[in-house]
Amino acid sequence: MIFAETKLKGAFIIQPEKLEDERGFFARTWCKRELEAHGLNPNLVQCNISFNKKRGTLRGMHYQVPPYEEAKLVRCSMGAIYDVIIDLRPDSQAFKQWISVELTAENRKMIYVPEGFAHGSLSLEANTEVFYQMSEFYAPDCARGVRWSDPAFGIVWPGDVTVISESDNQYPDFTI
Repeated sequence: MIFAETKLKGAFIIQPEKLEDERGFFARTWCKRELEAHGLNPNLVQCNISFNKKRGTLRGMHYQVPPYEEAKLVRCSMGAIYDVIIDLRPDSQAFKQWISVELTAENRKMIYVPEGFAHGSLSLEANTEVFYQMSEFYAPDCARGVRWSDPAFGIVWPGDVTVISESDNQYPDFTI
């Protein structure tokens, strides 16, 4: 696996390292030892998928608070997404900063989202599926979110949001 740390400390873009031959290729997409070697949380307790029927579907920006803060490893298994994370760690030098990465079935990139970050995505194609590996169980009482269009972050989305849940669209303005 090839790890590239982003400008947001602890957040990584990860690419499978392909071993190719006449059959195609083989690549590892998760390795506890490699995550630990980069200082990342290798705990896996839950895996989820989301399927987006329409292009322009936005999911996010979600996170969980203690004691159920979660790290995520996110990969697009079908179609394409514009994936965004926001550093919500108040003591971070990158507090309220965001980055994006295009995750596609073809590029097979993944993003490691550390604890204390909000995460969301916009589907760039119809029939897009996303696979999530989580370090913590979903805890509804600890689930939180920030609005995808909140001016506190100034996220630039690459297209129109045409489908979004009412709850994702109605998060209040971010305050500390």
